[in-house]
Amino acid sequence: MTLDYIDVGPGLLRVRHGGNGPPLLLLHGHPRTHMTWGHVADLLSPYFTIVCPDLRGFGKSFQPVDSEDSRYSSKRAKALDCVALMQALGHRTFAVAGHDRGSYVAFRLALDHPEIVTKVAVIDSIPIIEHLERMDWRFARDWYHWFFFAQPEKPEHAINADPRAWYSRIHPDFMGKEAYDDLLTAIHDPAVVHGMIEDYRAGLTVDRQDELQYRLAGKRIACPLLCLWSTKDDLEYFFGDPREIWRLWAVNVTGHGIESGHHVAEENPGDLANSLQRFLSGE
Repeated sequence: MTLDYIDVGPGLLRVRHGGNGPPLLLLHGHPRTHMTWGHVADLLSPYFTIVCPDLRGFGKSFQPVDSEDSRYSSKRAKALDCVALMQALGHRTFAVAGHDRGSYVAFRLALDHPEIVTKVAVIDSIPIIEHLERMDWRFARDWYHWFFFAQPEKPEHAINADPRAWYSRIHPDFMGKEAYDDLLTAIHDPAVVHGMIEDYRAGLTVDRQDELQYRLAGKRIACPLLCLWSTKDDLEYFFGDPREIWRLWAVNVTGHGIESGHHVAEENPGDLANSLQRFLSGE
């Protein structure tokens, strides 16, 4: 895999890419970098040309400018980065898989660019507006950070005071030392912490509004969509079968659970890679 910094217009994205076959874009979640995909990329690279970027605001990619509604950290802006990145690498069309926050970028790519995205996989997520409309006190209790991160300044102060304490569950057991060290560098950089928090602020402002407008317009994803979720996480506990929710947003939805905790690319890369390979190969 080759490590590059590629200009996508507003700034440089750090990206690792390589492999053989049709292009597959892999998008990480919070607070990860592209390194979370390492094991999965190794398993898939004999069959696909893998492209793994740090999303804007994360890792060692550029930091977007601030705005009152966080629009420069929106999933639409990040999707445009991804289109520019893939075009710079010579890929006019491609498949995309996203985990956690990265799944919202994958979702936005499939909605905004149906002529480019051939297939989309979303992992451990449902649309943001569905989260907000279906949640109850249990979700607010267990996922309070969605709303804490929406507050001005305080989240950054809390995290930067002791990043290791805030992200206390991070350890190298599954991800490996290289990915672990890369992640430690990210969470100890106040600029990156701000960029990651802005992703959540955008979620409750422009991203929610963008999803609402598409729903009111009746727009749905036309390409095949694979919905995967971690059975040891709590998505199904809070919202039931996530495939049923995604069928409100896409015309061709398949999927299943994978035995894993939330960071499935690190905890069960074999089953995740197999699921993506079967879906992308049409098996």
